[in-house]
Amino acid sequence: MESTNFSAWLEKMELAHPLVIAGPCSAETEEQVLEIAHELKKTDATVYRAGIWKPRTRPGNFEGNGAKALPWIAKVKEETGMLTTVEVANAQHAKLALEFDIDIIWIGARTTVNPFAVQEIADALKGTDKIVLVKNPINPDLELWIGAIERFHSAGIKNLGAIHRGFSSYKKTKYRNNPQWQIPIELKNRYPKLPIICDPSHICGRRDTIFDVSQTALDLKFEGLMIESHCDPDKAWSDAKQQITPTRLKEITEDLRVRKDRVEEKDSVKKLTDLRSEINLLDKQLIELLAERMNVAENIGVVKKEANVAILQRSRWQEVIQKMVNEGGQNGLSSEFIERVFKAIHQESIQHQEKIVNS
Repeated sequence: MESTNFSAWLEKMELAHPLVIAGPCSAETEEQVLEIAHELKKTDATVYRAGIWKPRTRPGNFEGNGAKALPWIAKVKEETGMLTTVEVANAQHAKLALEFDIDIIWIGARTTVNPFAVQEIADALKGTDKIVLVKNPINPDLELWIGAIERFHSAGIKNLGAIHRGFSSYKKTKYRNNPQWQIPIELKNRYPKLPIICDPSHICGRRDTIFDVSQTALDLKFEGLMIESHCDPDKAWSDAKQQITPTRLKEITEDLRVRKDRVEEKDSVKKLTDLRSEINLLDKQLIELLAERMNVAENIGVVKKEANVAILQRSRWQEVIQKMVNEGGQNGLSSEFIERVFKAIHQESIQHQEKIVNS
């Protein structure tokens, strides 16, 4: 997957902004689909999206109009010239999408977690030149995400891309789905030519933070955005809180800043070089401090072994993490970040102590 035809296609588009995919969460009626499409034609959106098969957590919620909505999507292309995309969840969906010449197929997060379903869809699309975008799985599992992309690549699908829509978490945060940016960054590190589209609508779960997440995605050099848009979001049949109007979409895309790939001004290059040297020094010091901490943890393991004391002391751990969260907050660091860092440190400390106790 070193290079894809999709990445070449994106370059040829020569857009003023990165690729913008927009449209309603659900295709509700033909009138609604076409009204939104004509409004989006006035924005930077190039691709029209709409959910027609909606995998819902619980039965009884609107699950889409299904194949009945495909002619509506085809009419969008006929009337506006926009490209079209829908989500498919099984091989039959894929075959129907091909019949209606849908330009881009996307695989949803709930489907990505199922290798059998992914393989069946890949087999159904074999031999086509359709663009396939694979959303990350619900849980933060990079290998599962890569595995799904590889299945399409192995089936001869060369027009591949990924969609980052965030990851579910048992803990409530300000996001509907935690972005965990390090995961798509690692995907990009492994496959530099694989385009990644950000889905801020599903990350945020609410419309007021979509701009900030979109800007972060562009700062991380994502190739595009998939944003849910509806002419009357509050009356949408699904995911009303995270949809925005086409007018708001236009405002967002106009306000977004696309950063340059590298610093070119001499003064800025020198400043950046100096700051990076400072970062390198601090990183070295961090490693040395962590090594010292692990040495102390091993000494604690020796004492616990001699005293026949359990390695995990939950009350002590809770006391430490709360203290660090408080101190982190006083230094401008988020509680989520501090918890992630110290949970990793704590786990490493336990492993060091286990080696001592079990030796």
